[in-house]
Amino acid sequence: MAVLLSALFMGPYGGAAPAALASAGTAHSAVSRFDPGAPGEGLGVRLVDAPVVRRKDPRARTGVVDHLNPGTTIRRRLEVSNTTAEPLHVSLYAAAASIEGRTFTFAPERTPNELSTWTTVEPREIDLAPGHKRIAWFTVDVPQDAWRGERYAVMWAQTAIMPDKVHNVGLASRVGVRMYLDIGPGGEPPSDMSIEKFTPERDATGQPRLVAEVRNTGGRALELSGALSLSEGPGGLRAGPYPATLGVALKPGDVGQVVVVLDPRLPNGPWKADLVIQSGLVKRTVSATVVFPDAGVGQSVLFGGNRLLLISLLLALILVIATGVYLLRRRRRQANPGMA
Repeated sequence: MAVLLSALFMGPYGGAAPAALASAGTAHSAVSRFDPGAPGEGLGVRLVDAPVVRRKDPRARTGVVDHLNPGTTIRRRLEVSNTTAEPLHVSLYAAAASIEGRTFTFAPERTPNELSTWTTVEPREIDLAPGHKRIAWFTVDVPQDAWRGERYAVMWAQTAIMPDKVHNVGLASRVGVRMYLDIGPGGEPPSDMSIEKFTPERDATGQPRLVAEVRNTGGRALELSGALSLSEGPGGLRAGPYPATLGVALKPGDVGQVVVVLDPRLPNGPWKADLVIQSGLVKRTVSATVVFPDAGVGQSVLFGGNRLLLISLLLALILVIATGVYLLRRRRRQANPGMA
């Protein structure tokens, strides 16, 4: 759940300057420590603590994915690192985020929302020597009167190099930890999803792809990943697994598309397609035979509720037709009683 953003600003000595931004995050009542993994280049931030109850959930290592009752306070650790060759002055703060257009979206600069106003990061400013790390603490204090529902924010670590007589271009960068916080009494809403259909296609350049329609049927936001494996192709060919395009985020009730782009040399098929879609611990797998078209959109394959709905509609249509034929014949017999 890391993100890198960039922007530009003008220095007093001319030139334009890029500003980069990124994300990660997690917290709960019982916590466990996990290893940092490979360091990145530049300014970095990661969670030191993860909830024990979520230790098997990969999302809990990179984002604050939690359920809290109103009136609850949590306090967790972040590690901020400097892997550059220069000292960095870093600002730490929380800012608004949302899920818009099936994408986790960051608000500009320090735009607040409800969750960001509940969140504080201490210290607010730190100085990091080259190659050094430092621990910071974040606290989320949920009000007693907080209403039920899921909220989104990002905890940012931001640094800026201002333009000067030597550097006409200023650089601002920030990296962060995403927050998905569900508020409400009682237990956490379940996370769930269904793969409703997939469709083989070829784009305008002839590149084959499989487009899956996924519905969030649970009570928590989902960030989707996945992979497609092809087998039993022409001449016994196998292909994949091909990773799904990342970045699709679904609020509860949302429907979105997950796209898997395939090798342009791939024959049309038929193929046995095995598709896996995952968000955290929630994983769904579907299999079907597909044929990629020479161009455009191929035949969709329906799954689950859509398939049952289609079968039900077909049966209902058959029943209506049969009833109509029966009534028509009955009227004819009544109108012509001498006819057999």
